[in-house]
Amino acid sequence: MIAIIPNWHPLFVHFTVALLIIGVMAHLLTQFFAVGKLHPQLTLVARWNLLLGVGFTLLTVAAGWYAYNTVAHDAPSHSAMTEHRNWAVVTFALFLGIAGWEYYLPRRSAGSGWLFSGVLVIAAGLLLSTAWHGGELVYRYGLGVMSLPQVEGPGHTHEHGEMPLQSEKVPHEHGRDDAVHGAETPKKAGHTHAPGTPQHND
Repeated sequence: MIAIIPNWHPLFVHFTVALLIIGVMAHLLTQFFAVGKLHPQLTLVARWNLLLGVGFTLLTVAAGWYAYNTVAHDAPSHSAMTEHRNWAVVTFALFLGIAGWEYYLPRRSAGSGWLFSGVLVIAAGLLLSTAWHGGELVYRYGLGVMSLPQVEGPGHTHEHGEMPLQSEKVPHEHGRDDAVHGAETPKKAGHTHAPGTPQHND
């Protein structure tokens, strides 16, 4: 199996967000094109995107649960991970109910109506909030990041295309706000500067 770093969750989550948001938007458009040639096409697009989105969400949730239990983290990021997990569980449960609702609507020869649309809007809002919390885990807490760039001073230039720096683990001590459990920082040695730029004495 292809190794995805740090795990498969970041891969599946993009399909989940894209398919479900497109499904919600397509469904909302059907409310404005209740008659005419566009209505059946939009209805079909909305239904398939919602059902496929929920299918990918099953994979996303499974991979996310694995990440929750395996990704190295500290106490603050653990709290953020738990909040992201809680948002994800509620969002998935709601979309699962929506998928069942959408599946039985044609069999009862009933239209979806504005009630269904309202529930979709709420679910889309929860989905976006869940995605935002997931982004916070990476860009604010650095979860799943194998190495971090070395902070350089103003005016620092470097050559693009260099080989990536080796990194080493930073030990974590509970109770320290600046400690990052399992995060990696690049070694100082081996960093090359562009010709003509002064060397930093770290």
